[in-house]
Amino acid sequence: MRKARPGLPTRQQILDFIETSDTPAGKREIARAFALTAQDKIALKALLKDMADEGLIDSAPGRAFHKMGGLPKVTVLRIVDVDDGGNVWAAPERWDAEVPAPRLRVRERKRGALAIGARVLARTEEAGNGWIAHPMKVLAASSEQILGVLRREGDRYWLTGVEKKERREFAVSDTGDAEAGDLVLAEMAGRPPRITVRVLQRLGDPFAPRSFSLIAIHKLGIPDAFSQDALDEAERIAKQSLGEEREDLTHLPIVAIDPADARDHDDAVWAAPDDDPGNPGGWKAVVAIADVSFYVRPGSALDREARRRGNSVYFPDRVVPMLPEILSAEVCSLKAGEDRAALACHLQVAANGTLKSWRFTRAVVRIAANIAYEDAQAVADQFLPGTGRGTSEAGGGGPATNDTLAEAPLHRPADGPPPRSGEVLKALQPLWGCWAALAKARDAREPLNLDLPERRVVLDEKGRILSVAPRERLDSMRLIEDYMIAANVAAAKALEARKAPVMYRDHEPPSREKLVALKDYLDTFDVPFALGQVVKPATFNRILDRIGDADFRPQVMEQVLRTQTQAYYGPENHGHFGLSLGSYAHFTSPIRRYADLLVHRSLVAAYKLGPGGLTESEAAGMDQIGTSISQLERRAMEAERDTIDRYVAAFLADRVGEIVETRITGVTNFGFFATVAGIGGDGLMPVRDLGGEYFLFDEAARTLVGETSGETYALGQTLPLRLAESNPVSGALRFEMPEGKRAAAPQRGNRPAREIKRRGRPANIRHQGRKRR
Repeated sequence: MRKARPGLPTRQQILDFIETSDTPAGKREIARAFALTAQDKIALKALLKDMADEGLIDSAPGRAFHKMGGLPKVTVLRIVDVDDGGNVWAAPERWDAEVPAPRLRVRERKRGALAIGARVLARTEEAGNGWIAHPMKVLAASSEQILGVLRREGDRYWLTGVEKKERREFAVSDTGDAEAGDLVLAEMAGRPPRITVRVLQRLGDPFAPRSFSLIAIHKLGIPDAFSQDALDEAERIAKQSLGEEREDLTHLPIVAIDPADARDHDDAVWAAPDDDPGNPGGWKAVVAIADVSFYVRPGSALDREARRRGNSVYFPDRVVPMLPEILSAEVCSLKAGEDRAALACHLQVAANGTLKSWRFTRAVVRIAANIAYEDAQAVADQFLPGTGRGTSEAGGGGPATNDTLAEAPLHRPADGPPPRSGEVLKALQPLWGCWAALAKARDAREPLNLDLPERRVVLDEKGRILSVAPRERLDSMRLIEDYMIAANVAAAKALEARKAPVMYRDHEPPSREKLVALKDYLDTFDVPFALGQVVKPATFNRILDRIGDADFRPQVMEQVLRTQTQAYYGPENHGHFGLSLGSYAHFTSPIRRYADLLVHRSLVAAYKLGPGGLTESEAAGMDQIGTSISQLERRAMEAERDTIDRYVAAFLADRVGEIVETRITGVTNFGFFATVAGIGGDGLMPVRDLGGEYFLFDEAARTLVGETSGETYALGQTLPLRLAESNPVSGALRFEMPEGKRAAAPQRGNRPAREIKRRGRPANIRHQGRKRR
């Protein structure tokens, strides 16, 4: 071991300096602090290496040092949790020591400013047996890691990123155990233009079945493995009894109506005519929801995992659940023939569909059957034409009798006992009858009515794509939606009446800026829209009614959707604009949404229903929790959307070179985006490939117009295009004109279209555009 030279600081002096320095302490800072000569600096380098070998210090990012097992005085942290009391917790972004990384309590300058996943440069200090972090600066999102596919060219490897917007390839300095064609997680190093990447993890074949969701999981950092503590806790509590203080509802033929491929069953419904003389023509209904709060208690390992995830994430090939499978798919899931713990919402519905009263109980239910939407709809079409809300084409016959109902087909779960067919089918008729009343109330309040298609990817048993098509909207789906909305309203109002905390689902009205943009857009179609009016959902419905079946209806509908604000969770009630409701909370999906679990806990506490109620610390931290789960919801939506795009691109890969019918979904000054009709997927048609003339971009009208020809490309326009590229890894498509010609205007090069900076449309732009000559 080398001895310290007379001019060098001692080991302890170096350790003391590293601990007390207000800036990252590297070799340069240590040499400056102790006024070392050039010769001393050489010796210092050797001494620091000895101290690292002895386990006294470790290097931090940027070649700074910290005590082994400790932290640099100033370092980069990532926010990893926000607890019940609103306390923010962070961990080092990089940690190379063998001991576990410490958790630091963050002292925020502004409460609620930091969310899970945020990166901060912070000053750290030890406090007792723990650590405190004082944020100095919020940093940009990390770009150190990248998902991509390896490509080999001669003796060199290159990485192509999975992001649609990433057009660069990166030289690979270390491939690890990965080979060409593998999907990998890599670490970026260097600065432009000399960025290289090092492979950290091989993820497998990106084109293999079930790989597309894996890309989204890794790209967005979605937790897909539970801690051992949470798994052990789930196994333990799954064996507990349902408890004795429960209302027995096992005699009611309650049914769960879900997608045929549903992985879990949160909710089930029952209805019957109300025998209360004070409610003539009315109904009584029960919406039974899985009692997750009975199993997942505040502060438990399961609770911490659930809050960290915020929600389940659903992909065509898998689900990343909020709770371990033994709970989400087994013990909490409402399965036919099994006694299950439920939180029951008892509703009294007036003949006009308004809610007269409600109450909440902890109950035990025995689901009569799990029915697929399609099967429930088939029953309604064949046997229930007299309800007034069905879509039957069979006609005649009037209301079904009990005997005919008993003969109707049912969806029988493969892993469950045969349903009690007679009882279940008897239950469907009053369910549709009560729904007719609920629908009257919905029609009266006039919620936003945007019937935009949802894409459905169907896979075979091996994960291969069978089809991609819009999901059919059935009355059976609308029926369940209206029962769930009624229960959500009742939950919010019940908690308000008891002055209990509520995690609202808020959806605020559109901003004036978005309304001005909508007016400018509608002006291009000569559709009037007056600013200054009190805007309600019905305002937008009337616009669509005025347009009728015009061929530009889809693009106006999409523009109306873009005008809306994004819904979020929070303890302050701002109403739900889209549903035209004054109070609204999410109560019906606690298996897959943390917000619903909080509403359950608040109801348990407010109604004194036993253990698992909302704690004081949870109530105090509702604002921070709402911010966190809102962000996690957006992450899940992005992951699901990106994965669907990858499946669509894979489905279309065999059609590259074909002419496909498309619809324009976005127009910019550099081209337009189009989607394949009936399938989806977005692809770019660059302006440079539109022809040899200049194109004018009208921002208000969302159009590109040929300066000479008047050729127009407008939002919502349908036209045939050649599919030039379909990349399953990024989910990106690229189109060409059917002629396959590129621009013949060398003087324009790749310059984007010139923008028209005025309201309205130029005189030479027609509303719908013209077909290409």
